Amino acid sequence: MKYVIVGTGNISHTYLKALRALPASEAVGFISRGKTPGEAEGHLPCWPSLAAVDRPFDAVIVTTPNGLHHQSAIEAAGLGKHVLVEKPLDISQAAMDDMIDAAARHQVILAVSYQRRTNPDNQAVKQLLGRQAFGRVYSADLSCRFWRDQAYYDSAPYRGGYAIDGGGVFMQQASHNIDNYIWLFGMPERVQGELDTFAHRMEAEDHGAVVLRHADGMIGTIVASTCAPPGYPPRLEVSCEKGTFTLLNDRISEWHIAGIDNPATRVEPAPDDGASSPAITDSSRHEAVIEDFERAVAQDGTPLAEGNDARRATDLILRIYRCRAGSR
Repeated sequence: MKYVIVGTGNISHTYLKALRALPASEAVGFISRGKTPGEAEGHLPCWPSLAAVDRPFDAVIVTTPNGLHHQSAIEAAGLGKHVLVEKPLDISQAAMDDMIDAAARHQVILAVSYQRRTNPDNQAVKQLLGRQAFGRVYSADLSCRFWRDQAYYDSAPYRGGYAIDGGGVFMQQASHNIDNYIWLFGMPERVQGELDTFAHRMEAEDHGAVVLRHADGMIGTIVASTCAPPGYPPRLEVSCEKGTFTLLNDRISEWHIAGIDNPATRVEPAPDDGASSPAITDSSRHEAVIEDFERAVAQDGTPLAEGNDARRATDLILRIYRCRAGSR
């Protein structure tokens, strides 16, 4: 498949690296409003809009700021191109509705890069949960204690705001982990929490804690922060009828489950580029997302994080933000 990458920010180069690692995939160029037509990015041409692209392509990868995702996704769908969106799908329910409707209307695949779903240990836990192998799950405690310095938030006027970023640490840095939580345990019935801004000059939150109550009685917690230097890998601790286990950066680090062998693929946790920096140096999980996306296109199937499913992370985060406003 041939791709046009929309946006030329930091994450776009992770996708370019991933595409170049896959022999059946190819990046043909970028969309950039900040470059002159024909100017190169990553040794590839740039165009001002998808309509201006003068080379054949099959799909777009949208890497623009969060609140602009719907613009490129809807434009691409109208051109009959499949769409892979960097997380989150978008920052409002109306925008996500429009994106999903456009993809359905033009019969193209819409997927989101929630690449933590591709990790083998997460998938093993997902399968065991699906078989109810753990018995009743009592609790799931997710800790996303990251670090960003003030220079990160000062690097663009929209960072840490609601209009374009869609919020702070919950919408931006912890979105991947929140998606993985929902993928494993489903959406909660009730949400209660506290959010605030402590260590940074920014509009939205840089720290918060929420308690989630699920229909089956499970109590979940999520702590998300960008004021926890030096930044720590995300941690998910689960207690259930059969015992306990822990996922550290998506790899099983503790396994005390009666009667079930540890399905961990490796013992040590994966390196987590995002805990202390927005730069992602390891593109392997993005490669897995692209391969899954291409399988869905080839087989007219469903990608691992298709639009309707992937939107749930934003839906939950918006419910969390209502806690800050004093609403449940």
